[in-house]
Amino acid sequence: MKKADHTKPFDSKAFLQVVGDGRTIKTYRTGSIVFAQGDPAGSVFYIQSGKVKLSVVSARGKEAVIAILNEGFFFGEGCLAGQTLRMATARAFAPCSIVCVKKTRMNEILREQPAFSETFITHLLTRNIRIEEDLVDQLFNSSEKRLARTLLLLANFGKEGRPEEVIPTISQATLAEMIGTTRSRVSFFLNKFRKLGFIEYNGGLHVHTSLLNVILHD
Repeated sequence: MKKADHTKPFDSKAFLQVVGDGRTIKTYRTGSIVFAQGDPAGSVFYIQSGKVKLSVVSARGKEAVIAILNEGFFFGEGCLAGQTLRMATARAFAPCSIVCVKKTRMNEILREQPAFSETFITHLLTRNIRIEEDLVDQLFNSSEKRLARTLLLLANFGKEGRPEEVIPTISQATLAEMIGTTRSRVSFFLNKFRKLGFIEYNGGLHVHTSLLNVILHD
């Protein structure tokens, strides 16, 4: 009898593409809520396609945008560290396909599959670096530079070499929340970027690599 091959490497990508064994896949329309602030936290999510906005509402009702995540990102991982309630609301920022992995299954696969653990740890480190960069950005850069950096991140600049179209539903109010300024300032800088040829409006907001000049210029 032929023995089972236990040396075959674990395929992390395939694991996140198939339904079953503690995993479900669901599609969301733009604006749909994946989970809300205060909901029970019992699963980890992975974005197959689309974008997800994470936001928090204060006791006084003021909303702050924490991040907009692109495909390939995990979110909701706080449940693995003992978080029982969601600290933020996750909402589809564009049409999404999202994998939901139950906490128990996620813990099992992290223990049993070093390849998947490495993928997940890389994600956590990448998110941590991004948070540190965001903090430095808020503390030391002007609102103009913060807006330029945010637009480049939304356009996936640096991923596979070239930016993509920023989804047309993003509002100036959302951009203002993300960079900590007013809507009028965002409007002013967007118009400035357009006149300089760094961005253009053509069925959506297109970001050019030349926008980097705003960040690099002192």
